[in-house]
Order: sequence, then C-alpha cells, then structure tokens
Amino acid sequence: MANGATENCYIRTERPLVVTYGLQDAVVVATPDVVMVSSRHQPQEIKAVIEKLRAGRREELSAPRRVHRPWGSYETIVDGPDFKVKKIIVKPGARLSLQRHQHRSEHWVVVRGVAEVEIIESKSQLRRELTPNTSAYIPKGEMHRLTNGGDEVLEVIEVQCGDYVGEDDIERFSDDYGRDGLTTNAA
Repeated sequence: MANGATENCYIRTERPLVVTYGLQDAVVVATPDVVMVSSRHQPQEIKAVIEKLRAGRREELSAPRRVHRPWGSYETIVDGPDFKVKKIIVKPGARLSLQRHQHRSEHWVVVRGVAEVEIIESKSQLRRELTPNTSAYIPKGEMHRLTNGGDEVLEVIEVQCGDYVGEDDIERFSDDYGRDGLTTNAA
C-alpha cells in the first residue's frame, strides 16, 4: 500500500462524508443513523452484529432518522421531549393518509413543489394549495391530509408540538396503501 492509499475496500455513504486512509480489505457503510466498518473477509458476521444490536433495542434500528413509505419518505431532523422537526418528501401524484393525532399539532412549511392540504375541522373542511414559503397549521385532533398533485417532488418541513410526538399517535381514516382503519395511540 503506497502512500497510505485505501485498497480493496467497499465504501458507501448516504451521509456524512467518509474519508479513509491506509485502509485495506474493509467494508464501510455510513447512513444518517450509523457507520459500520468491518473486514471484507467476514461478511457472515454482520448479520450476528445486527441481531445483537436489535436485542439491545438500539433506537437506530427501531426508529431510524430516514423512513421510507409508499408515498415517499420522511427524515427526523430534531427530536425533543415535546416537539419534533421532520423533512417530508412526497412523490409526484402521491398523498399521505387522511389522519389525525390526539397528542400533537403540526405546522407544515412547503420548501419545494406544490402541496394540496386538506384539513377537516369539527364543522368545516378546508382545502388549499401551498407553494414554497407558505404554510398550514393543523390543530391537535383535526383530520388532515397532504397531497402532491404536481409533477415534481414535494418537500415539506413539519414541526410537531404536543405532550407526545411518537409515530404511533396516528389514527387513519382513509389510505391509498391499504392501511385504512389503523388506530394506534400512545400515552
């Protein structure tokens, strides 16, 4: 190995930048949640390590920062005890389920694309279109849905506030992906 070069390695990263020096015969995989480094000659051991992490109930495996859904994905940016900030990506033509939350309100700010927002309050229904740098507030307990009716990816920053901001505080009423009627509430 001349001049500290990295040789015979597989390196993949989603984030952050990975820099190696003088590494030989290794596998390096970096995601927003975890960085894994192992010998290229022991791939069978990786499964055992993952199972050991699962047994230890590592949050990185049960609640990763980036979660893929049929409609797109979301990434948790900041997670506090009574708030959470996410980046939501909605594929063209896709929409989230019609849902509500018992423990949190949400504020959506569009940063790219055009969003169709539906909020069904106790006595009225509001539908509006949001473009970049516009927002909608969804009060706790109100049914709502986010749709991307456009041809480009929709990016939304979501700020959740409430006494509980877990992913299991979702009551679905209508869903394009077969998740109708799923009611999971925490706390």
